[in-house]
Amino acid sequence: MDVVIVDDVDINLVLLNRLMDQVGGCRVHSFLLPLEALAFCHTTVPDLLLVDYLMPELDGISLVRQFRAIPGREDIPVLMVTASDERSVRVQALEAGANDFLAKPLERTEFFARTRNMLALRRNQTRLANRAQWLQEEVAKATTELRLRDSETIACISRIAEYRDPETGLHTQRMAHYSLLIAQHLGLPADVQQLLFDAAPLHDVGKVGIPDSILLKPGKLTPEEFETMKTHSRIGHQALVVGRSKLMQMAATIAISHHEKFDGSGYPAGLVGEAIPLAGRIVAVADVFDALTSARPYKAAWPVERALQLLRDGAGGHFDPVCVDAFLAQFDAVLATKARLDDPALTA
Repeated sequence: MDVVIVDDVDINLVLLNRLMDQVGGCRVHSFLLPLEALAFCHTTVPDLLLVDYLMPELDGISLVRQFRAIPGREDIPVLMVTASDERSVRVQALEAGANDFLAKPLERTEFFARTRNMLALRRNQTRLANRAQWLQEEVAKATTELRLRDSETIACISRIAEYRDPETGLHTQRMAHYSLLIAQHLGLPADVQQLLFDAAPLHDVGKVGIPDSILLKPGKLTPEEFETMKTHSRIGHQALVVGRSKLMQMAATIAISHHEKFDGSGYPAGLVGEAIPLAGRIVAVADVFDALTSARPYKAAWPVERALQLLRDGAGGHFDPVCVDAFLAQFDAVLATKARLDDPALTA
């Protein structure tokens, strides 16, 4: 352990060094000048500071006070060596941050007992700190593993949905990236951004409960068929909301809210404005843009500018205008993502 000894008298330093040698297990750093000792303590964290009280350059109380002000030195054990029996001196030293005292002239048994106690205190501090760090790392590992499991679950469910509607594969990837770009521009916390990105691909998972005759119909749906199609938002929510993780809860929220419209004309609940969960408002913009600019067997892809105009015209009606503005602000990144993840077979 690293022990710093400060005393302005040579013979005292020699004596203290020899006593510390007998304590054992320590690297001793000796200083005649208190300011040199302080400079050393700025770059090296000692395990014990042993300091004299009466010194001409800087007394022990002032040295301890300045030592305690160094970040990370608040809990290092400090022993003060003093010939003073004045109660006021000891009170000042304790207030400055000293932990214990050694009286001059030094008595060997007392010296060994007090220094060993202080070093044992420091060892326990270090063990607790290491234990806390280990626990933090274990929690981080467990959290990462849980996130990985959730992500794998999302990926598996998404793959199942793709078997029902093969056109959704790259669509879900693109709209998830677009959603992330919006969330980033809005300044959402990093963990919320990640949840949104991971959960967005399940926005239409409820379509697994829609009959093929409607889901895969190449032409326009009849009003009755469209009412059936609209049930996919509740089906997706019911399937996902049973999951207790934050990721599954986010996916459930997106599933039931991404077809709501800002003016209240959407479904399934006709929510208005900020009553619509923010995740749903974000995904609505990303989902519609990608659906419009992607080719389908029953339609050609819209030109990008036409799709953008629909978003602008729909701000405040279909879409949250704040989310539209965030999407437009990130549009260079949107185009880069679209180019990277476009399916050449479906690109018009």
